[in-house]
Amino acid sequence: MLFPKKAKHRKWQTGRVNAKKMERPDTRGVTVSFGSYGLKSMGQARVTSNQIEASRKVVVRTIGKMGKMWIRIFPDRPYTQKAAEVGMGKGKGDPQGYVTEVRPGRILFEVDGVDEATARAALRKAGMKMPVKTKVVAR
Repeated sequence: MLFPKKAKHRKWQTGRVNAKKMERPDTRGVTVSFGSYGLKSMGQARVTSNQIEASRKVVVRTIGKMGKMWIRIFPDRPYTQKAAEVGMGKGKGDPQGYVTEVRPGRILFEVDGVDEATARAALRKAGMKMPVKTKVVAR
């Protein structure tokens, strides 16, 4: 699973979810840069490192040894959770893992070195593991 080697702060503040800001299309990372085909986000969500790893595994399995894939997102935002049956108050919970905020238009994965049908199948399967609607795009 992906996580930062070093973090300046162990816990981040939650951040308010401004629906209008999050629905605005992303401006960075919106074009297929490395491969021939990419998986594009159509909505906004917080993607966990577990979801990225599950998608990576299914893509690598589908494209085989000939293809190459790139992960264009990295989970660097820690999220916390309080233990079960703990009352309100008593501070913030312990860090549980890392997420990345994805907005519409962001390219999540890229694939190259395989034919179009295989690439589309691999990216479609990866999109099923994501908490956001996705679309396969070509360069």
